[in-house]
Amino acid sequence: MIIIQLMLYCALFTLMVKLGVGNNALNGLFFYPKPVQEKVYALGLADRETVRRRRKHFMIAFFAVMAAALVLIIRVWNGLHTFRPAYLQALLFLEVMNWYDGIVIDRLWVGHSAYWVIPGTEGIPFVQTWPQVLKKRGILTAIWIVGAAIIAGIVALI
Repeated sequence: MIIIQLMLYCALFTLMVKLGVGNNALNGLFFYPKPVQEKVYALGLADRETVRRRRKHFMIAFFAVMAAALVLIIRVWNGLHTFRPAYLQALLFLEVMNWYDGIVIDRLWVGHSAYWVIPGTEGIPFVQTWPQVLKKRGILTAIWIVGAAIIAGIVALI
């Protein structure tokens, strides 16, 4: 059952990214490295304030939905209500999501889809290299240790 839940959680992650970006990669410009962003601004395809506002709105909705889904999976679907088992399960979900994002989203989807290429920026690298993925995911692995405690705390309180 946990494998199905992990797959559904990662599918929700993908759906949130797709909904956030819609049918135009420019809507997700905040995901791109600074050189791509600067080129897009120079081309007049987007402005900083709009990108800042989209990032803020996306991140608030994304974290709220993903956290709520995780609490519901752990507390309601799996029936856990004490901190330690909820923490271990939250940690598993957050770490799988972390590596799913780096490998499936960043390297596979973004790296192999013309959808993510913004016209006028074709020559600027925007896909993370494997060393960048490993570094970023390693840092996030440590951060999610704390994030799992927050989720487990919520689960134990409700």
